[in-house]
Amino acid sequence: MNNLVVYPILIQFITSIVLMFLWRNIKVQKYISVVSSICSVFVTSYLFWHVYTKGFISLNAGMWKAPFGITFVADTLSATLTLLTSLSGLAVSAYATATISNARIRFGFLPVFHFLLTGLYGAFLTGDAFNMYVWFEIIIITSFVLLSLGGEKAQLEGAVKYFTLNIISSTFFLTALGVLYGITGTLNMADLNAKMAAVPHEGLVQLCGLLFLIGFGMKAAIFPFFYWLPASYHTPPSAVSAIFGGLLTKVGVYALLRFFTLIFPMNDFTNELLLFLAVFTMITGGMGALVQNNIVKVFAYLIICHIGFMILGLALHNLQGLVGAVSYLIHDIIVKTNLFLIVGLLYKISGTHSLRDLGGMYKNYPKLSLLMFIPFLAVIGVPPFSGFWPKISLIKGSFLWTGWESWVFIVAILFASFITLFVVAKVWVNAFWKDAGNLPKLKDFRYFDTLTPEKKLEIVLPIIFLVGITLYISFGAEQIQIVSQRIAHELLSNERYINTVFER
Repeated sequence: MNNLVVYPILIQFITSIVLMFLWRNIKVQKYISVVSSICSVFVTSYLFWHVYTKGFISLNAGMWKAPFGITFVADTLSATLTLLTSLSGLAVSAYATATISNARIRFGFLPVFHFLLTGLYGAFLTGDAFNMYVWFEIIIITSFVLLSLGGEKAQLEGAVKYFTLNIISSTFFLTALGVLYGITGTLNMADLNAKMAAVPHEGLVQLCGLLFLIGFGMKAAIFPFFYWLPASYHTPPSAVSAIFGGLLTKVGVYALLRFFTLIFPMNDFTNELLLFLAVFTMITGGMGALVQNNIVKVFAYLIICHIGFMILGLALHNLQGLVGAVSYLIHDIIVKTNLFLIVGLLYKISGTHSLRDLGGMYKNYPKLSLLMFIPFLAVIGVPPFSGFWPKISLIKGSFLWTGWESWVFIVAILFASFITLFVVAKVWVNAFWKDAGNLPKLKDFRYFDTLTPEKKLEIVLPIIFLVGITLYISFGAEQIQIVSQRIAHELLSNERYINTVFER
């Protein structure tokens, strides 16, 4: 049963290899991609159920006992994130098969996409710090290929910015690993929990933690390392932007959650630095979204803004704060993936990403508009939708913080929430309520209207699927809260994770 922990990785890896041998047969590639994604949903659902009901799973590769071998671990947090990855992956896979051009597929889009998912699953399930670096490199390489595939000037420019910043991030990560191994003699994350506490040089521990914070902070797009994200996410097809927006920055958030609860002790310096970064991430991301006219860039800046909520929950480092961070992470993966799929649908209807040129959506497509309205409400956090409940936990966690700073955190949460409301309302008014009038794009483009009903359904069905999950997270908030509380308890107390790795 321990082998179950690597099944999600193996499914995607084998799928990517098989698809490479079928590059001439586009139809079969599409079929295999969707079937593989469905299989991943079933496997990760079973993995989550097993972890939640029967306990954590640990696998030592090559039968080398921890801490000497490469360890894979599925606790509640990693099992939850693999399940969410499979759900988002299924939606994007189905959307990509319906929207990505045959030319891109012939150049290897689907094999690279599934190899990206392989890296994501590996990063969430690894129990070894250096192994996490390897999975991160797989993610960077595959995402760079997806960004640049097509060879358009804007794509290449965005890909270079993305790759440059992520290479710098990887440099910090690798340097931090060298320092970490030098002061502890191990890179097994469970083993590091005890070894790090025994390191006598507190300044060296703080320096090592700071290097990891910079490396992971760049990947998570926190202040001030976020400039690569809005410069690159608007350039590729919407299917690529969707998987990026939903999952890539969340890998950085996951790494921060894991390292700064399991390995590095939270002290006053780390707390204050993370709190500062969280508040400024919320403010700068929200202000950036305010001034954008390109709808993709608007949502890209909202990703940055909302990353601040998760970092704040980690920085508060109390039960309510971590519950807020985890539940917002669950909500954000699904909603952000769906928002970029919606952007792709809007483009197929209107032929533009400019809010100035959009309009008349509700008048011409009322049913689709109402469908899109649900993720908009969720991302704002209108009660009782999924974005509301994590903020309540974060505000509770802020009240538990002693001192006047707690009011700064609460004001930052409310400010970011208000900015999100204003920005999404601006998108809705310009794209949906505004009279199209003589706008040439909506009048003349209408690519979506030329499609058959079956083809239209293929494009819309992934959006419906993610809307359904959003509604479950919203109206099943009690269950999400229970899962989030369990994860928060496990992050604050690591004995179960450590005992699983060492088979105690």
